[in-house]
Amino acid sequence: MILQLKEGISEINSLCERYQATELKWLGKVFLVNSSSKKEILSSDQDKFEQTWVFENDIQLASRNFHNPTREIKISDLLQLGGNSQNTLMISGPCSVENEEQLMQTAEFLHGLGVKVLRAGCYKPRTSPYTFQGLGRKGLEILAKAREKYGMKIITEAKDGSHIEEVIEYTDIVQIGSKAMYDHAILKACAKTQKPILLKRFFGATLQEFVQSAEFILSAGNPNIILCERGIRTFETKTRFTLDLCGVAFLKEYTNLPIIVDPSHAMGYAYGVSDLSKAAIAMGVDGLLIETHPNPQKALSDASQQLAFDQYKSLYHQVDPIAHAIGRKIC
Repeated sequence: MILQLKEGISEINSLCERYQATELKWLGKVFLVNSSSKKEILSSDQDKFEQTWVFENDIQLASRNFHNPTREIKISDLLQLGGNSQNTLMISGPCSVENEEQLMQTAEFLHGLGVKVLRAGCYKPRTSPYTFQGLGRKGLEILAKAREKYGMKIITEAKDGSHIEEVIEYTDIVQIGSKAMYDHAILKACAKTQKPILLKRFFGATLQEFVQSAEFILSAGNPNIILCERGIRTFETKTRFTLDLCGVAFLKEYTNLPIIVDPSHAMGYAYGVSDLSKAAIAMGVDGLLIETHPNPQKALSDASQQLAFDQYKSLYHQVDPIAHAIGRKIC
């Protein structure tokens, strides 16, 4: 249940205690948020609330029943996502920062195309302990150099709570990777900042669980959440994961959060990334997260799914008319 307080109500702490609720300030208004299992308020408190919302489940702050328009996320003064922007944001770069030359070469290429957000991993949550684990803080410093040189915004993921503050410090958008979706240390730290947070769906999570992870951040004070569908684990073995575009349709219909699709991780193979990107663009998603590398065959992580520069350039020009056909623009 969400309760909007009338202006001038001073007994917020007692109301929070009475309704086992959390105080939240958003858009100049004060709200109390508690579990969706709470359905009623006391008759003696009726005059304290401007409006109340009752929900069937704990998708509440992210629900269109609470706030119908898609939330606008400000990436920079000139770049917004969601809201009325109609922007389709291209977030691109290698899976990992491997060295400065590789990252700068990629940034130069993407900047030349007009891509405004550069992604690359610095702390890698790998499945095997014997594979490349990322450059850590050194990788963050290289990303910061690329931002300074090319004016691009940067995004990288936090693997666990041990380095989340470093990631928040260096990046413009904080990515919570799929394996960290349930990491409450990361969720709490991201709730304390007002930076945009890109939350990836865990490959074994339901849509309910996915959005409830976003609710942890929303309810603690950061409204700038972007959802990212990156494929779920199914019975299929010929692709890395299965891109859940049905789930994307659900999120578009019922949540007020911008939605980005990651076809690279869903497919796992470069040959399918372009087709999945076109399908996602046609659905009207708010952005794509696509991996590209100067020499994918020699990439230290996820080599099979990263596009070579010529493949990425072709994809970039192919999705533009699709976006234009549905009234959106690639940025």
